[in-house]
Amino acid sequence: MQVRKSTLVIATLALASAAAGVSAFASGDAGNDARIIPGARISLSQAVSAAEQHVGGTASKAEVEQHAGKAVYDVEVVKGPQVFDVKISPDQGTVIASTQDRFDHDDHDLQD
Repeated sequence: MQVRKSTLVIATLALASAAAGVSAFASGDAGNDARIIPGARISLSQAVSAAEQHVGGTASKAEVEQHAGKAVYDVEVVKGPQVFDVKISPDQGTVIASTQDRFDHDDHDLQD
């Protein structure tokens, strides 16, 4: 019984830590993530919001990629059964490109 109780406490603490991390990211308390791209005027969080508004969906992934020789925010947005790849300018916060991502070409891992 003692082992089961310890396992339950550890699982509860792990869940609480994960929830706190997600909450901090969602509220923008993760720090100044605009530093990801030197000279960026908007943060990754702001780029995610812009992409979600553009598509009308929910972001599932966000990262920095090269596009036309420049670093840009690349946000994957899900809207129903469709997935869109949205590139956001780190300088203006505007949509540079938006395409339906039928096969998730940007992922190099085939198990995704």
